[in-house]
Amino acid sequence: MRRLLPFFILLQFNGCTQDIKLDREPTSAPLRQLSFQEVWNEVTSDPLSTLPQNSISFGKLFTFSKNIILNDAKRTLRERADILEPFEKLAHPNGICLKGKWEIEKENPYSGEFKNGTTALIIARASSAMSKTKRGEIRAFGLAGKLFPTTNPQEIGTEPTANFFVIDDLGGTDALHFTDVALTNEPTVTTTSEVLKNLLYGLKVAKAFATADKNPGIRQLYELSELGERDKKQVITPKWMRISAQKGQTIDAKDFRDEFILTNGKKMVFNIAVATQEVEGKKEWQTIGTITFDDSIVSTSCDHRLHFHHPRWRDDLRYR
Repeated sequence: MRRLLPFFILLQFNGCTQDIKLDREPTSAPLRQLSFQEVWNEVTSDPLSTLPQNSISFGKLFTFSKNIILNDAKRTLRERADILEPFEKLAHPNGICLKGKWEIEKENPYSGEFKNGTTALIIARASSAMSKTKRGEIRAFGLAGKLFPTTNPQEIGTEPTANFFVIDDLGGTDALHFTDVALTNEPTVTTTSEVLKNLLYGLKVAKAFATADKNPGIRQLYELSELGERDKKQVITPKWMRISAQKGQTIDAKDFRDEFILTNGKKMVFNIAVATQEVEGKKEWQTIGTITFDDSIVSTSCDHRLHFHHPRWRDDLRYR
């Protein structure tokens, strides 16, 4: 079993945003950079009045003549567009999209969007792995974020957006609420019934990602630390990031997506913590800022068009 678990790690961590394009091959069209407002307009263009229950399907991974998942695993690593033609998310099919502000308020050694005083707009997608969304089920919560280095929602940047991915536990937990867990870019994995039940599915997806990239157990943060930096050689990147909800915000909802219904001026605040070193196996976390979400939407485009680029593994990053 221990030899098989790394493959399932690949499935879950890449699965936050990994997708299968519908009805067409992946393309390499020139990137048209979109403003924050344009992306959010697309995400909110087709709201759903009831919560969908999208499910995973082994049959979507390949056909007799084509390895769809491998083709799209490679495309997800190279594609920088924020909005795509409709697709299906393989491992985290059910989510809710959020918009808000990223703010760094503490001095730290890191670059780009981690610098003290940085403020950026963010669009994120909170999700749950596989098909489980309700309290009492084993759920692996994920958050994919997309940063726009501006406070002007109409501004079109000169660089692609910076994306990050954090998860609480790759095997899932019995946590009652999304706000109960801490999510990191190198999550732990617990062998749960969900892991065992979906093992064969995970092996198929994992093989594709092992071919496309390496070290999938951690999602590097260099897109955030390089954003806005002219001299990339001087960039310093944290090795780990942790996102966790501030206390006192829990909504006791049966489905995790109902925890994020932000109406009548309601906001939800998450802490941003980073670390690069460990002491006796414990990361030296420093809380440096917050993400404040002020709007949310469950929509077809949230689940089937919003795309988060996966950063390819690099060995040349400076951590100090």
